[in-house]
Amino acid sequence: MSTSQRPERGAITSHGAVRRGFPAVVVVLAVVSAWQVYVVASGIRAQVLPSPARVFEQGWAHRDDIGVQVWATLQVTLAGFAVSLAIAWVLAIAVDFSPWLRRAFVPLFVVSQTLPIIAIAPLMIIWFGFGLLPKVLVVALVTFFPMAIGLIEGFAAADREAGALLRSMGASRWQEFRYVRLPSALPRFFTALRIGVTYAVVGAVFAEYVGASAGLGIYMSIQKNSFRTDLVLAAVVVTAMISVALYLCTFAVERLVAPWARTGAAA
Repeated sequence: MSTSQRPERGAITSHGAVRRGFPAVVVVLAVVSAWQVYVVASGIRAQVLPSPARVFEQGWAHRDDIGVQVWATLQVTLAGFAVSLAIAWVLAIAVDFSPWLRRAFVPLFVVSQTLPIIAIAPLMIIWFGFGLLPKVLVVALVTFFPMAIGLIEGFAAADREAGALLRSMGASRWQEFRYVRLPSALPRFFTALRIGVTYAVVGAVFAEYVGASAGLGIYMSIQKNSFRTDLVLAAVVVTAMISVALYLCTFAVERLVAPWARTGAAA
């Protein structure tokens, strides 16, 4: 096959993405259709269960207000995730270089996941007020573990023979880390990143729900207390859309930073 006849790689990738996402779209459309039919047929009150059409209609009518809340939630999500990301990288690298630090910190990482966020979040509000800081800390706490463990396990899974070869050629410990252990960790890191970024949105919304002056979480709480179930569900849909958008962004970043990882997965 000539070069001119060979299909473009981007077209193949796009076609594959559409094919993989099609079943999920079908399921979502089926659920929404069944929901609409049930609401219309049963005559249930909108305060209890509004129809998808009403959720969309009211969400669109209040789009400006919801947009303001989205921006507030995004600020919390991205700030908390950035803090978590920085701490995860620093501690994972330190743990990889020091067996003593591994024994000291890894059990603490696990213990951090046993803390009930439903109890920690209100305490953060009490200690630090209703500003950005307590919500950022909640997001960081929720997202730290998967990324730190993904990095630590990725470093540990590096090719030992490649590392030994570099050392035999006089490479330093840092050079071995840079050329062998770091590339080995990136695929696992991006898998953990996708988990963490969805947790970040949920953590931000939950922290706002507990106490905030703006954001989708407090918006849901206010609308719930006003029996505006349609606007609560509209905010839920927007939250899900943010999570999906950030999740998809991680693939774009991975394609730029570690293209070999996606190539190997596709093969």
